[in-house]
Amino acid sequence: MSDTIYKEIRKSHGLTRDEVCDKSLLLNNPIQPERLERIENGKFPITPDEVMLLSEIYGEPTLCNRYCSKGCPIGRKYVPEIKVKDLAQIVLEMLSSLNSMKKRQERLIEITADGTIDDGEIKDFVSIQKELEHISVTVETLQLWVEQMLADKKINMEKYNEITGG
Repeated sequence: MSDTIYKEIRKSHGLTRDEVCDKSLLLNNPIQPERLERIENGKFPITPDEVMLLSEIYGEPTLCNRYCSKGCPIGRKYVPEIKVKDLAQIVLEMLSSLNSMKKRQERLIEITADGTIDDGEIKDFVSIQKELEHISVTVETLQLWVEQMLADKKINMEKYNEITGG
């Protein structure tokens, strides 16, 4: 049986199960070593709360997105998997999509002005909808990048929270 992502990440951080469980106690959210072993070996499904806990312990915010997009039945339908990218690539993708939408803005207004989408408008509407979905994913990618930088202490969390009200 291959290792689950939870076991791989724990090992990559050089932690034992007991160390992870000790850290969970410090966060007032204890997980027992036996439970963690069963999760890591795929014998018990992990809960959303456990994903969030392990994400915090490991400093790996991508675990939450991975769980939502792959492990949760609702998320599999509605949550796209976010791929980690560098900031420059995220910004360039965002600017490209925003420029594309600026060019399509008038067409979107034409299509939606009457409150219906007729057969002659569907192709353009779907194309615009896909571009908007790409913008949404790019925004989520930027958010995940920020969360990772905060977890890695590359962004001052206290200052960030002060400004964002977090």
